[in-house]
Amino acid sequence: MEFKHISVLLNESIKALNIKENGVYVDCTLGGAGHSIEILKTLSNAGMLIGIDQDINAINAAKEKLKDFSNVVYVHNNFKNISSILESLNIKKVDGILMDLGVSSYQLDEGERGFSYMKDAPLDMRMNRDNDFSAYNVVNDYSEEELYRVIHEYGEEKFAKRIANFIVNKRESKHIESTFELVEIIKSAIPAKMRREGPHPAKRTFQAIRIEVNGELTILKKAIEDCISSLNEKGRIAIITFHSLEDRIVKNEFRKMENPCTCPKEFPICICNKKPIVKVISRKPIDPSENEIESNPRSRSAKLRIAEKI
Repeated sequence: MEFKHISVLLNESIKALNIKENGVYVDCTLGGAGHSIEILKTLSNAGMLIGIDQDINAINAAKEKLKDFSNVVYVHNNFKNISSILESLNIKKVDGILMDLGVSSYQLDEGERGFSYMKDAPLDMRMNRDNDFSAYNVVNDYSEEELYRVIHEYGEEKFAKRIANFIVNKRESKHIESTFELVEIIKSAIPAKMRREGPHPAKRTFQAIRIEVNGELTILKKAIEDCISSLNEKGRIAIITFHSLEDRIVKNEFRKMENPCTCPKEFPICICNKKPIVKVISRKPIDPSENEIESNPRSRSAKLRIAEKI
């Protein structure tokens, strides 16, 4: 199956990076290489792009798509390791970093990956298939309390308690092995009236389990800190998020680094001497245009935030 991914907020994110033709840039989530190819078109041969992805299929597809460019370094790794990745490449600082935190269309549409509640597949959801821990482990091994925490916190699902209870009761007779089995359990836990309104009833639970499997939120805060530490002065970081939990972390991290002062508000002057690290470029997140949403409905929830290293 062809690795397809429609790059969201493509023009906006390339503009956000304020690319210098001889600079060094990092695409932390290489995916279908849609953002990467536009970065490379802007760079001269003196510039460099480092493409990181934990999905080896994405790396292999990107190599084919970017085969005409010689100034690309491919790294099969997780962007949470940005500091050690750059160190291994003997690169001290970079001029821009892009993160697109969405799941690629390929991962959603490839049945066997188990990301989609619309296709029957083994419970998997691993971004990096070298990892042992999968959605199967979450669904079948977590206690009812742990399942409730994951579904409630990461899915913001108001029926999280019922869904967790229904999962635990169902697995007493047999292990839950497929996405469609899980979808039917979720549907049975949600009142019929609520199933007929809003998004697919399994959407929030599948999001929550995917986030838990891949540690998406637990790594994000530290990854943002490390990425910003890796930027040159006036280097920029652009982050595309797809749900409120991610966006909140990005917004708060940018805000904290722009105003790190810990002095009480009643103090007339700052005595903690903590200086701003970044300047936030986007006070409000940049949303996709109506045209983009119409042509790619999966972009609807995307938000882009930008910060510049001081």
